[in-house]
Amino acid sequence: MIRVADVNHQIDGNPILTNVSCDIPQGEVTALIGPNGAGKSTLLKLMGRIEPLQTGHVAINDLDVGTTPSGQLALEMAYLGQNLSVASRLRVRELIGFGRWPHCKGHPGPVDHAAVHDALVMFDLVPFADRFLDELSGGQAQRAHLAMTFAQTTPWMLLDEPLNNLDMAHSRALMKRLSDLRDAGRSVVIVLHDLNHAAAWADHLIAMKNGRIAASGTAEEVLTPQTLAALYETDVQVLRYAGRPLVLHHI
Repeated sequence: MIRVADVNHQIDGNPILTNVSCDIPQGEVTALIGPNGAGKSTLLKLMGRIEPLQTGHVAINDLDVGTTPSGQLALEMAYLGQNLSVASRLRVRELIGFGRWPHCKGHPGPVDHAAVHDALVMFDLVPFADRFLDELSGGQAQRAHLAMTFAQTTPWMLLDEPLNNLDMAHSRALMKRLSDLRDAGRSVVIVLHDLNHAAAWADHLIAMKNGRIAASGTAEEVLTPQTLAALYETDVQVLRYAGRPLVLHHI
């Protein structure tokens, strides 16, 4: 479980998160949803210790995120943010290999090489394995960074808008892979703007607005016309398809 308790965060005196507390269940896909500026990415960064906690407490599998040694924490969770800028003269295989650093400390063995190969296959990157990152399209580069995160093989994965730059097929394939990982006992926290991906694949949703948690629960509990209208300040239709909510926001 990830436990967030009484977290507040400010930037230049402006409140970004206010009194945020939540429990994120283990062995599930949890989606953070909400409008731009709601605090979703900031909350994910605090969970992943990308940003230091100002007040409050975050623990992952009973490990204090603020005090646990980085090497130990890197074996528990992998974080992928929105800023994917790295040295352009890095090859795809090398980038994915960085995901194995917490395990091999720069001295990869057979298990590490196998994990890199599996990630290349999983994300359809074998033909690009020896290409430099600046030779890839935006979607291919996104998949390479996702492959690096998968190769870290941690119990928890924290993903900030990973569907950016992915086409329809690769977006669906990624969500299916996350679902498969969930079925294998791993846990995922993912920031999503596509509510229908959240409805189709997430077990648990946390809706945020103005730095606070506005609602949480299953897709059926959170993705209602009333909740979404208040969250996004626009009228939203919600139908049902294949037993799940289907959000119509484009008409």
